[in-house]
Amino acid sequence: MPKELTPRKEINLNNPNFYNNRELSWLAFNERVLEEAIDERNPLLERLKFLAIFSSNLDEFFMVRVAGLKDQVKAGFNRPENKAGLTPKQQLKEISAVNHRLVKLQDSVFTETLVPMLYHEGFQFLNVSELDASQLDYLNKRFQHYIYPVLTPMAIDAYRPFPMLLNKSLNLAVLLKNEESKTNQLAIVQVPSVLNRVISLPSSTKKETFIMLEDVISYFIGELFLGYEVVSVSPFRITRNADMTIHEEGARDLLREIEKELKKRKWGAAVRLEIQDGTMHPTILNLLLDVLEVHKGDVYSFKGPLDLSFLFKFYKQLVHEHEHLANETLIPQPPADLTGEENIFEAIKKRDIFLHHPYESFQPVVDFIAQAADDPNVLAIKQTLYRVSGDSPIIQALERAAENGKQVTVLVELKARFDEENNIQWAKKLEKAGVHVIYGITSLKTHSKITLVVRHEKNEIQRFVHLGTGNYNDSTAKLYTDMGLLTANEKTGIDATNFFNYLSGYREKPEWHHLSTAPFEIRDSFLRLIDQEITCQKKFGNGRIIAKMNSLTDKPIILKLYEASNAGVKIDLIVRGICCLRPGIKNVSENIRVRSIVDRFLEHSRIFYFHHNGENKVYLSSADWMTRNMEKRIEILFPILSPPIKKRIKEILNLTLLDNTKAREQTKKGTYHYVKKKEEEAFIQSQLTFYEEALKHAETFDE
Repeated sequence: MPKELTPRKEINLNNPNFYNNRELSWLAFNERVLEEAIDERNPLLERLKFLAIFSSNLDEFFMVRVAGLKDQVKAGFNRPENKAGLTPKQQLKEISAVNHRLVKLQDSVFTETLVPMLYHEGFQFLNVSELDASQLDYLNKRFQHYIYPVLTPMAIDAYRPFPMLLNKSLNLAVLLKNEESKTNQLAIVQVPSVLNRVISLPSSTKKETFIMLEDVISYFIGELFLGYEVVSVSPFRITRNADMTIHEEGARDLLREIEKELKKRKWGAAVRLEIQDGTMHPTILNLLLDVLEVHKGDVYSFKGPLDLSFLFKFYKQLVHEHEHLANETLIPQPPADLTGEENIFEAIKKRDIFLHHPYESFQPVVDFIAQAADDPNVLAIKQTLYRVSGDSPIIQALERAAENGKQVTVLVELKARFDEENNIQWAKKLEKAGVHVIYGITSLKTHSKITLVVRHEKNEIQRFVHLGTGNYNDSTAKLYTDMGLLTANEKTGIDATNFFNYLSGYREKPEWHHLSTAPFEIRDSFLRLIDQEITCQKKFGNGRIIAKMNSLTDKPIILKLYEASNAGVKIDLIVRGICCLRPGIKNVSENIRVRSIVDRFLEHSRIFYFHHNGENKVYLSSADWMTRNMEKRIEILFPILSPPIKKRIKEILNLTLLDNTKAREQTKKGTYHYVKKKEEEAFIQSQLTFYEEALKHAETFDE
């Protein structure tokens, strides 16, 4: 029986000190990404890639989150957010302080640590001043024949105003002196994004030698301004507000509205200016601040190159011939639940099939849709698509299914941020093939991951359903950790049919057998499940919750978790990114632990376990515990009904909690530190262990 609880002093759980601010928590996540670039246990090229990820992440953060806060300030909105209690101005001030620290660290990691390590491994980045005569001659020819024809000088004077510069473009501010009038003038030259930023140079040494494209253009820039003296050349980069304001009136109007907004996105208000140390004349800087309407606090200065996202391509350029400097490629293995099966429909009829990506291959999901497209007994395929790959085999299978005369319905989410253009093209392509394409429900994003296949068998209708935590994207499925379920459960099939009819037609939300959906219903389900765990704790003393997700921001759920903690329920949260909950606070969250894993794969699966006095309730979902997922998106929460799959997922959660290599733990102050390994413990890196298990199973079967 549980111990009798000592009466607690009433505590105001709305105290801002009990919460992390959403934006600052995200920055803490991006700092963990940066730590992977610092971590000496990672191979050199992987460390470069983490710098690129850090940069790319930060671009999106400024374009959406910082831009949104700046809009609020401009609109005179000064109400504190409802958790950590910071006003938009206070948030911007703290974001600026944190980001300046992190960007300075990023810059020093690249210039002072990784560039010297590259040199040691036989790669060197040179400045123009370090080149020999033959290299200069090579660059001169390359500039004249390959670079110069692409460049466009943009003069700025009374007749030619400051140009509209593309979002995230790298530019050169050129200060010129007119040799006749002796007056200074300014021009802008955009560094062409169509050219590779890293140029390979011939070298008389054994080292592979590179120079940055902007350095080459800067050196030869006088060719663009004959008759003028070049006083200075200053690289700079602008980040603009890229959020979209969409007025939804109807499916066709929505498509046109998004196409219109996409054109505007490139020219939004500037929210960040990046410059290179010591190159920019004060006159130019002041002009840029004035023209772009950015504050000095929005200026970020670098010793090294701007925009380290170029390291993605550089990584790919080097990795094939220098595999020893990168992680070993982990090839997804055949799923354990499909061992020995040839026909996927026959396999699913026997039992529910569990898929654990990327350790187990995503190919069975592709095969599920491809076989359905070609199977004469399949009558209909219905699917939601949020993000798909560039040359998606799933899209090809859906087109083929429509051409084969099947009823194919696809919900393409046009508002998947930064995938809008891609999804518009897929939608048009599918429609041309005869697929019935729908665009979701007004004001809500359809984020759920579900496929329904309706098959005719022995004068009966058989439904097959795939439900997942991740997108139908065969490319990211190799990089993200996700889970999927293939089932022929009759009630789940009925739920799936009702779900698609609800999305495509006019009807009230159905009563579900097994599924729970957002908006709102999933939150209610979680609050009820946590309440049940509180009841179990009071009755039996064994309350236990383990939840894994990308982000946690929803205050009603956080308050309920605090209530559960105070009731004595032991709670482990595995939250990769934003976490507004603070663990370990006495009489608030002392029974809650929060950890985050940042490793070679992006942790993306959403798993929810409730002990329920030994019943072991396990759920997977497309939804995080974020307010937007609870209220503004169409999501699916689904239970795991198969005892063996329940057991396997529980083991996956337990192993994740044992990770002492790539796991960080959050303190009660909201900061993170690596989990400390006890002396007697072996090193456990959960992602590698999951892959080793998948590989071991595949090898055992092959034998």
